[in-house]
Amino acid sequence: MAALSAGIVVFRRRPSGLEFLLVHPGGPYWARKDDGAWSIPKGEHGESEDARAVACRELEEETGLRVDGELIPLQPIRQRGGKSVAAWGCEADWDPAELRSNTFRMEWPPRSGKMAEFPEVDRAGWFPLEQARLKLNPAQLPLLEELAVKVTSG
Repeated sequence: MAALSAGIVVFRRRPSGLEFLLVHPGGPYWARKDDGAWSIPKGEHGESEDARAVACRELEEETGLRVDGELIPLQPIRQRGGKSVAAWGCEADWDPAELRSNTFRMEWPPRSGKMAEFPEVDRAGWFPLEQARLKLNPAQLPLLEELAVKVTSG
């Protein structure tokens, strides 16, 4: 069975248009990757868990941001590895300097026997749609595109 994941696409309105909050994964494998490496805040969950609740929890765990606005349902997407991602849009404003992320432990350097701790998310930022198209994992782009249509046509 494919992995399940849930996340929140946070957006804000600016005079120049919509901006989307994207996060960059932490850890040594992602340290030098930029374009195509960013993501919406999200996390895996089990079949019996409420995806919407998981999405809110993961946003808070990865960024420190807790949203309380309307959650706009988006069509689930499937990433290249087969993971299914359920997502909701939510309008909020937040300062990325306030980033607080959970951490994870892994052996680093590889085969060294030494464990190191890294943040799940090492940075976050606001991006207009045009720039987000470059930064975001391409499989997640339909979530931003759908949300942009929903919030500008309503």
